Amino acid sequence: MAHFIIEYSDNLGQDKDSIQSLLSALHQAADDTKLFPLKGIRSRAYCCEQYRMADGNPQHGFAHLQVLLGVGRTLDEKQKAADLFFEVFTNHFSAHYDERGMALSFEMKELEAVLKFNKNNIQDHL
Repeated sequence: MAHFIIEYSDNLGQDKDSIQSLLSALHQAADDTKLFPLKGIRSRAYCCEQYRMADGNPQHGFAHLQVLLGVGRTLDEKQKAADLFFEVFTNHFSAHYDERGMALSFEMKELEAVLKFNKNNIQDHL
């Protein structure tokens, strides 16, 4: 399981194709690690219209990537995956970062097995 959840400020001008490109790149990165079954890789993105950053300058932008993982990977494996995901994420927003005040943030959380429930049949449709 690797779930990608992205929040980003609406002033970044991200259209559907741009976000889909980022989601696709994150899926590919997760698959390339061989740590996550394809059937468990999911992503979603939310454009934030209401936000305030620092001094309130409307040109400031942000993007945040949260990755939720199921248990079963070593700390070293998680670190390598986190480095790769953050690289893909920051590369996507590099032009914005170079031209304005920009905050890029990332967090990876491992969900406790006893408090996480899943039911899916995606593998039957791949």
